[in-house]
Amino acid sequence: MGNAELQSIHVHPVKAFRGTSPREAVVEPWGLSGDRRWVLIDDGGKVVTQREQPRLALAAAELVPGGGILLSAPGRAPLAVPVPEPVGTVTVNIFGTKVEAAPADEAAHAWCGDYLDADVRLVHMDDPATRRPVDPDYALPGETVSFADGFPLLLTTTASLDALNSLIAQGDRAHEGPLPMNRFRPNVVVTGTTAWAEDDWSRVAIGDVPFRVAKMCGRCVVTTTDQATAERGKEPLRTLARHRRFGTSLVFGQNLVPLSTGTIRVGDPVRILG
Repeated sequence: MGNAELQSIHVHPVKAFRGTSPREAVVEPWGLSGDRRWVLIDDGGKVVTQREQPRLALAAAELVPGGGILLSAPGRAPLAVPVPEPVGTVTVNIFGTKVEAAPADEAAHAWCGDYLDADVRLVHMDDPATRRPVDPDYALPGETVSFADGFPLLLTTTASLDALNSLIAQGDRAHEGPLPMNRFRPNVVVTGTTAWAEDDWSRVAIGDVPFRVAKMCGRCVVTTTDQATAERGKEPLRTLARHRRFGTSLVFGQNLVPLSTGTIRVGDPVRILG
């Protein structure tokens, strides 16, 4: 592990949208600064992701000064969305958990609804320190998370992706591979490890910032969605089911919880603490 380092950083300001790959990022207790603080909900308040709307892979969101975002998508003019005024919240249902969030302006609702041809609204998590706790089965007291699937950060490794792609190449859907890392929508990608080394980590440091490894990441249909075309196939779930099944989960990557705050940078050394 002496050569392990941070290869890339990925921030997704709007859950399920394409994100950005900055050279550095601030680590907050609930995740990377600006990551997944916004999400779409349907008319019943349920979170909308690429699971239901694969075309979200083609929409992009960038952070702008002040915490707002710039939305873009094929065939639509970009739209700047400011942070909502603190005048009220709506209830968001994210995987069965109820979370309060602030609705964006009507222009943002219309832009997103027109793009998806669906009744959706864009909402913002105003206070991630208090709004949503990490799954208590895997959390320490006081740990919170943004609108990420369940944990503040997701880590993947290039060696494990190479190993997975080799397995895909040996299977009956070889023409779908090799898959790029963006299928897994990680926050941090580590290079210089052996394949599946992350299975055995319990604590890790990226640069000067330590993290607790909370649990393996179970994967869903989003990983079968080509992030450049929004088309779906069968991989990697077919191969994960054969080679990376842990209990009921098909696993790729590890979920992290920060143990302190700080700044991480591409090229930072990655150290295994336990």
